[in-house]
Amino acid sequence: MQESANLALAFMGAGVGLGLIVIGAGLGIGRLAAGAAEAIGRQPSAASAITGAVNLPLFLLEGVAILAEVFALMIVLK
Repeated sequence: MQESANLALAFMGAGVGLGLIVIGAGLGIGRLAAGAAEAIGRQPSAASAITGAVNLPLFLLEGVAILAEVFALMIVLK
């Protein structure tokens, strides 16, 4: 009985953790994209430079979110 309660708590913790990961990544990507759109709106001639500078952080942020999700699932399913 104790083991099933611990497993249920682990699943609930993983669910909350995964939710926080997705919310954090979504907020980060949204703020970065909004800043880029605002910068392009102010300086349209620099759109290619702004887009290039924004792509790497976007990819890194998404990669970190995916890794965090994988680690959270690995902890639960070990």
